[in-house]
Amino acid sequence: MKILFVFLFVLLLNTTLFGVEKNEMEAISASDTKLETMQIIGDYKEQLAGFEKDISSENTWIKSYASYLTSVDVKNNLIKIRKRKNYLKRYAKTTSDKDELNALIAKESILSSQVQKLKGTSSAPFSELITPPVIEEMEKITNPFDIFTGFSVIKTMDINFEEYKLKRDHLDTIIVLLIKENDIYKKLQELDTANDYTEIRKYKQVQLERFETALDTINVTLDVYEKRLELVEVGINKGIEKQVYRLAKIGIVILFVFVFFFLIKLVIKRYITDNERFYMANKIITFTNFIIIILILFFNYIENASYLVTILGFASAGIAIAMKDLFMSMLGWLVIVIGGSFHVGDRIRVDMDGMKYVGDIMDISLLRMTLFEDITLTSILDNRRAGRIIMVPNNYVFTKMIANYSHGSLKTVWDGVSITITFDSNHKKAMHIAKEAAKKFSKGYTDITRKQLNKLREHYSLKNTNVEPRIYSFIKENGIEVEAWYLTNAYATLTLRSVISLEIVAAFNKEDDITIAYPTQRLFMQNKEKLTPPFNETELVK
Repeated sequence: MKILFVFLFVLLLNTTLFGVEKNEMEAISASDTKLETMQIIGDYKEQLAGFEKDISSENTWIKSYASYLTSVDVKNNLIKIRKRKNYLKRYAKTTSDKDELNALIAKESILSSQVQKLKGTSSAPFSELITPPVIEEMEKITNPFDIFTGFSVIKTMDINFEEYKLKRDHLDTIIVLLIKENDIYKKLQELDTANDYTEIRKYKQVQLERFETALDTINVTLDVYEKRLELVEVGINKGIEKQVYRLAKIGIVILFVFVFFFLIKLVIKRYITDNERFYMANKIITFTNFIIIILILFFNYIENASYLVTILGFASAGIAIAMKDLFMSMLGWLVIVIGGSFHVGDRIRVDMDGMKYVGDIMDISLLRMTLFEDITLTSILDNRRAGRIIMVPNNYVFTKMIANYSHGSLKTVWDGVSITITFDSNHKKAMHIAKEAAKKFSKGYTDITRKQLNKLREHYSLKNTNVEPRIYSFIKENGIEVEAWYLTNAYATLTLRSVISLEIVAAFNKEDDITIAYPTQRLFMQNKEKLTPPFNETELVK
């Protein structure tokens, strides 16, 4: 019995000790598990902090979602406030109720202004972000300048598409992070039952669903938007291709026109030897070439001529006033070219702003005549300058005095030499000598002028066609002035004037009864003894 008792005692003791040890082991195991769980939770929280950092608050999508939530909260609060306000309006009796009513009215006003500022964000989140950029409706490409506009529109649409695509990529990145966040919150909810993550997980789940809905919407919209862009770009590219093809055709036609008129210029240069005729023919060909090119461009790019006429009709009044001188010069050019009053090579005199210019026409352009100023009597007496290039606007044919010294076939002009002789000279002999000198040196020009005037009678009424030298005499202060007028070359008047002047002077000097007059003084002296009073003899002696 003693042995049995001892055995039972030992067995009981071992059982007790084993139970105590087992409980201690279980306690230690539970403590280790709790520490491990806390460590895992801490790791998850660190991951969540990293995700929150990656999902920056500066992100456009996060800002838009935050604005949406704020708008919803403000709207819900406003609804509650209005309900409470309406209740207090009907049942408020105490002072505290009235104070609360006044506070609610003020708060309602503030929240209403906030709702107006956030208007549009409460209807649906991301409504502005998921809306694609507007595709510009470009008009039909009808001229070469629209080509650059077409390229600009295509470039703008490509940039807008890339920006819209970049928004989609940012949204995709945010959704990936939100999915990872939701997984971690789910694990935290399973590990940490004391700290309830149900609400925050629900919030994150709703947020993820809305972002995923936005992603589905933007994916569909992006595909549709891309197809629309392709259609618009195809239309623009077709218009550009059409204009390039038209430009190529026009370029070929213009090149052919240039070559054709260039060949014509070569032909007239070969067969027309007269410089004046060649110049006029060259001008006419150049002008015709220019007009043909303008007509080619006009009929290719002006589809609605009546529309152009209407625009020009409204603009003509203002243009006519602002560019009066320009249009008058163009009209003057037509008068010059068609009327034939002036030609390249003609010698003319122009009175401009009190100055007189004599020169030869070098060029007649659409706006002006270009003169080369020669040495003439005008240069000697008035200007004391020569050799200048003078620009004469074509509108001067209407407003200024322009004299042509070589109009038509007439290339000679009347010029004269004036010499004064004394009153006691033989003026008849002097006139005869002057006339003979004029005849001698102007005979060739006299014969030429006679033929030229006969040709001019076909176009003009000429009464006096006497071309022989003419002699006139006039009484002047210092004597009798003899004028000898003769015909001379319009381009070399001074040369013949110099020759005839010297010839007349030499002939006058040979004659004893002809004296060339010039300003002189005569002094008459009387002897002193012949002087009688009332003269003061004392003063005369002094």
